[in-house]
Amino acid sequence: MTHGASPLPLFYHPDYAPPLPSGHRFPMSKYALLLPALAARGQRVATLDPELMPVEWLHAVHDPAYVDAVLAASVPPEVERRIGLPVTAAVARRTRLVAGGTHAAGLHALAHGWAANGAGGSHHAGPDGGAGYCVTNDLAIAANRLVAEGAARCILIVDCDVHQGDGTAHIMAGRCDIITLSIHAEKNFPVRKARSTHDIGLPDGIGDADYLAALEPALSALLARHRPQLVLHQAGVDPHRDDRLGRLALTDDGLAAREALVARLAARAGAALAVTLGGGYAIDPADVARRHALALTASWQAWSARARDAAA
Repeated sequence: MTHGASPLPLFYHPDYAPPLPSGHRFPMSKYALLLPALAARGQRVATLDPELMPVEWLHAVHDPAYVDAVLAASVPPEVERRIGLPVTAAVARRTRLVAGGTHAAGLHALAHGWAANGAGGSHHAGPDGGAGYCVTNDLAIAANRLVAEGAARCILIVDCDVHQGDGTAHIMAGRCDIITLSIHAEKNFPVRKARSTHDIGLPDGIGDADYLAALEPALSALLARHRPQLVLHQAGVDPHRDDRLGRLALTDDGLAAREALVARLAARAGAALAVTLGGGYAIDPADVARRHALALTASWQAWSARARDAAA
């Protein structure tokens, strides 16, 4: 069954999935498995090419010395341990491509209403460097550039990963043109939380209904208060009950309902929506890719339905 009359607009590049050492815990292959997972759902996709993010925009939100070390693939071992990934030349190229894809998805969404990046959501990277499998913070880099270029007056970053978006919160602290919302498992990584514009720290084991009941009023209030032109969404699927690194208990239906809720509320508020994949961890990366495909399809369907209703 094919979902939707129009193909889902997805920025994607094969270099989103560089090789990692055998047995590495990060499921990098999930990015290569995303397109087959979308096809298995019957979702047509229009793939769009990201461009490498210019280095000066990485410098604008991260310590330039750290960025230069990343791009030279010369990150010190102790920093690589904090990141949890070997920063090879291929990983360095990936971080620029992913940031470019998130920026391009934002621009496409502002022009057409909705777009997605087939990677991204690297929310643990902070001003001084990377952490938690995040080398640089594509959300912060893209949002900062979009505002600086005048593409949007105000951007709301909605982070639904099971882990708090601490790096994004640190980078955007004190800004009124880029607003941050994080809904996460309070007892999960990182141990020391940052302060987002609005944080929702959930107890372990929360299921679908309680999760959605916590998210909807907070998101609605921020949309009403700040009137962003763009919602930049970190659509992590690690709140799923079967995720290895999550502590929440969302089902497939709950993930789909979450994505539909974010899409409906953004559309109702007149904001464009750009979606990034965020986290997801399972023994089989194909299971993670399937959940990401579910989330993207649910968001695109809900957005398309709202657009059709508005045009009727």
